[in-house]
Amino acid sequence: MKIVIENTIEQYEKLFSMEEEKENYFRYSMMKPFEKMWNTISVPLKANQPNGYDVLIATQMLGYLDITETEIGTIALENLKEIQALQTAYDTLNHCADFIQENNLKMNTDELKFGMYIADPKKLELQKGYSGFGGVPGFIQVSIFPNSYNVSKIPAVIAHEFHHNIRFSYFDWDHGNVTVGDYLIIEGLAESFAKELYGGDLLGPWVTSFDKEDLEYSIEIIKDALHVKGFAEVSSYMFGDTVAKEQGYQPVGLSPFAGYAVGYQAVQSFMKANNVGIGEATLLSTEEILNNCELFS
Repeated sequence: MKIVIENTIEQYEKLFSMEEEKENYFRYSMMKPFEKMWNTISVPLKANQPNGYDVLIATQMLGYLDITETEIGTIALENLKEIQALQTAYDTLNHCADFIQENNLKMNTDELKFGMYIADPKKLELQKGYSGFGGVPGFIQVSIFPNSYNVSKIPAVIAHEFHHNIRFSYFDWDHGNVTVGDYLIIEGLAESFAKELYGGDLLGPWVTSFDKEDLEYSIEIIKDALHVKGFAEVSSYMFGDTVAKEQGYQPVGLSPFAGYAVGYQAVQSFMKANNVGIGEATLLSTEEILNNCELFS
């Protein structure tokens, strides 16, 4: 598998130096290599109507920095250069690729494209300034506003998104019929993969920020909702009340990213109870993992 890392450092340098045509440069130079990914999730590079939904709006909704924010963007860009973020990405992706080769796993793509983008620190405050998307095999994007918390965690978030590429090469993502259980296991496996490669200390706040009491409460709420279906309904359990209110979903009484934390615990419980490694667990169905983990019993 060929790994292609977009030189987003150079792209941002050009973008921030431009007076005009920024939007088109972002669309047709920075996002064009990911056009197939965007098409798969029904995001056009350019909307048919003025101010319509397109890649500019979608990336802002995902927490990427607005392309007009040159001043704050330049600070982040200098930090990304300083920490050699793209070299870290290259090393991480190769480490992940070695793992799938050694464990006879596959990815439904001959080429993996990776892009690292600057995040809006306010929009991604709950995520401590970083996030990622790896839901379409062949493509990974990570957005980050580098800070003292998240820089060390870059390999783990890339590994998390890489795992989504593996999982979705074996199991289809059914947007309309996804259940809470499915989503828990997808995220729990991805975070367990990151742990396997990089250790528990580098996992994201979506897993590590829960105290025992909140975690136990979240498990109780979620265990009665495992068969709830539909993306909006499921999102309430995965992302918690703060995000649900922002996105117009029904709050269900959970802290931010409760579903991620519970999903991670479910997968870890399953792997421990059944003496199964992450390579093997990746190929198992939602039902098999949920029915044989000891978290909800």
